[in-house]
Amino acid sequence: MASGKYMITWKLSCKKDCRMSSFQLNLNPLKEPLGFIKVLEWIASIFAFATCGGFKGKTEIQVACQTSKPDNKTITATFGYPFRLNEASFQTPQGVNVCDVDWKSHVLIGDYSSAAQFYVTFAVFVFLYCIAALLLYVGYTNLYRDSRKLLMIDFVVTLVATFLWLVSTSAWAKALTDIKTATGRNIVQELLPCNQQGVICHFGSVTSMGSLNVSVIFGFLNMILWGGNAWFVYKETSLHSPSNTSTSHSQGGIPPPTGI
Repeated sequence: MASGKYMITWKLSCKKDCRMSSFQLNLNPLKEPLGFIKVLEWIASIFAFATCGGFKGKTEIQVACQTSKPDNKTITATFGYPFRLNEASFQTPQGVNVCDVDWKSHVLIGDYSSAAQFYVTFAVFVFLYCIAALLLYVGYTNLYRDSRKLLMIDFVVTLVATFLWLVSTSAWAKALTDIKTATGRNIVQELLPCNQQGVICHFGSVTSMGSLNVSVIFGFLNMILWGGNAWFVYKETSLHSPSNTSTSHSQGGIPPPTGI
């Protein structure tokens, strides 16, 4: 008789646990701020690493030699992510000798790969985390809300991500400013051949860096989204709703008196 009651109890608990651990699609969390903001974070992270990691550009300089028939020639330095400018050498038109200078031995100034790679790598990790979190929200809703560990992990990750978005975006914004300077008009003053007699250099053009500006904007937008979402994640944790109070109400207990 006792064994029969035990089996019934075990089956009931097993059904409850199995229901919590099995995948059950529930789109209701996406209608709540917690899930909706997570979708926005996922989209914003895509724009963050795509606008930065997919950039390619070039800077051009017009070079003329002091001869009887001066003729401007265009030399080009191509650069892009991860922005190791000190590896971007100048190239002359194919088969053209410009002022008897080996332009390939001259490169742009600066290495900004650390800031760029940190920003893009972090954005990719955020993208993957958002996918995992959304899968947990819509597929394992009961498991997420009933697990104190998962709630606290989500809350801590949200706080850390907010801080890292601030750090990575600030570093990348500073690096972008330096990249614009290193590939802009000041490059003529830095190139050694342009300071030699018989060589006249004029700055030509540089690729628009509008997409890189957008990447910085999305970086700070991600920081705002994660910072705002921290409140909604916090509301799900036991820090906002103590477990002992919820347990007493769920068990039908009477809460202690608040005063006399």
